[in-house]
Amino acid sequence: MPTLRTVDPRALKLNADNPRRTPVPKEMDAQLVASIQAIGLLQPPVVRDIGGELIVRAGDRRTRAAIAAGLATIDVYVLDSEDTIDAMVSMSENLVRVGMNPVDTWRGIQRLEGQGWNEEAIAGALALPVRAVRKLKLLGSLHPPMLDVMAKGSMPGDEQLRTIANAPLEDQAQVWKAHKPKKGHEVSWWSIAHALSQQRIPLSAARFDARTAEEFGVVWHDDLFAPAGEDGRYTTNVDGFFAAQQAFMAASLPENGTILTLSEHGQPQLPKGAERIWGKPGKGDVLGHFVDPRSGDIETVAYRLPPPKKPAKADKNGQVAGSEAVSDAVPLKATRPEVTQRGLAIIGDYRTDALHQALDEGSIPNETLIGLLVLALAGKNVTIQGTESYGYGVRDKLLERVAPDGVLTADHSAIHAAARDMLKHVLSCRENMTNSGASSRIAGAAIGADDLLPTMATEKFLSCLSRQALEREAAEIGVPAGARVKDTRAAVVARFKDGGIWRFPGARFALTEAERKGYARTSSWVPGHSGENAERNGKKEESEGDDGYVYADAAD
Repeated sequence: MPTLRTVDPRALKLNADNPRRTPVPKEMDAQLVASIQAIGLLQPPVVRDIGGELIVRAGDRRTRAAIAAGLATIDVYVLDSEDTIDAMVSMSENLVRVGMNPVDTWRGIQRLEGQGWNEEAIAGALALPVRAVRKLKLLGSLHPPMLDVMAKGSMPGDEQLRTIANAPLEDQAQVWKAHKPKKGHEVSWWSIAHALSQQRIPLSAARFDARTAEEFGVVWHDDLFAPAGEDGRYTTNVDGFFAAQQAFMAASLPENGTILTLSEHGQPQLPKGAERIWGKPGKGDVLGHFVDPRSGDIETVAYRLPPPKKPAKADKNGQVAGSEAVSDAVPLKATRPEVTQRGLAIIGDYRTDALHQALDEGSIPNETLIGLLVLALAGKNVTIQGTESYGYGVRDKLLERVAPDGVLTADHSAIHAAARDMLKHVLSCRENMTNSGASSRIAGAAIGADDLLPTMATEKFLSCLSRQALEREAAEIGVPAGARVKDTRAAVVARFKDGGIWRFPGARFALTEAERKGYARTSSWVPGHSGENAERNGKKEESEGDDGYVYADAAD
């Protein structure tokens, strides 16, 4: 039988036939040394006495770590088995060991703290940064039913786990109750993370001091998922943050500065007639300050006010020359829309693909699913008792799935799957006869399809933007406008060539304020250019020029 013996680890001879030939990372060796220094050597190495020498058969790393930790003696197990099984002992000792389940690690950290170990002591014993221990503690405190599912192998993605862990525990419990899967179904971590997500403003965007933060109720939380060495503090009190930023701007406004209001799209609104300056501002130019509604940063734009008009001279009758009303016969100059017809078609394709992907992948509550079906049936591409036969074959197959014998099936999963497929068949944003109109836009916004839109930082799409729209969006992402439009496009493409996603704000699903007003005003509403309702009553027509832009008739 093996005997337990206390020896000097320096007297042991390491195993020349150790199957672990590839060295482990130095960090892991350092972690083992720190653990031995803190709590001792828990598992004695296995050795064999050959000719008076103790040869290590299992535990080379532990032996080296004990020496590095400065231990004078350690316990070892001395084998009395045959030499022929030594190789199998070494192989099995390295191969059969199984690493801890991540959830067990998280819970284990919490148990250690419950036993009186503080964060610093745990960090020292496990050779981990204190910040890493805090992160593991946070993960171990997740809503217990969620942890149970994760322990079985259904693990959310890194960003989803970050969102879930940073949410209050009571919110986790409520969202889990609403989204927990039925028996035999997978967890939709995307839906859970989406329900728990909150807008977060980083500390790095704040220009105000701690006193102002306290005044407006801004509390900073530490994001333990941020990269090491990065200050990941943030706040979820968005209203308080913006109020504090506005207070800072008002208190520190330069002599030639103003505070600008924002449009419904989050763009700074310049005074009427003002010209934005993209280069270095000159003498007399004005600096407009505003808070970016997405990042919380204070941004500055330079602009030039138009010169004051000279007062017109009056004739002997007191009439001012040129004051007559402009004749109705004089055509107004048509303005170019931001996106060409081709660009609108690309956006329609992107939206439809993202909407269908969201219908495939997202977890949709029953009530939302019913609402989406109502929206789909209200779509402008749906014909009731019409003469067209397009799509009837697909609908018939879906009908058979939910009512195979002429009776509605009681299989809820079959109904859910068929409902999603019916929605995918009906809902469309494409610029053709399949367009569902507002229904598809509202549906896409309801199920988070914006997050599935592809990047639009491509030559194909950017070529569909007007120069003004392109340079405005380039400025938003910090890309200076080039001398030529194609140079600006190339710079935007290069900005995202190594990763990252840029999406044109006008491609988002949610209806703009103008579109919502148009939607409420007429049942024949179709999303048009810049949110305007395209009237088809003979008073206003549109024609497409050679360059692909749409112009209004001069008679309008």
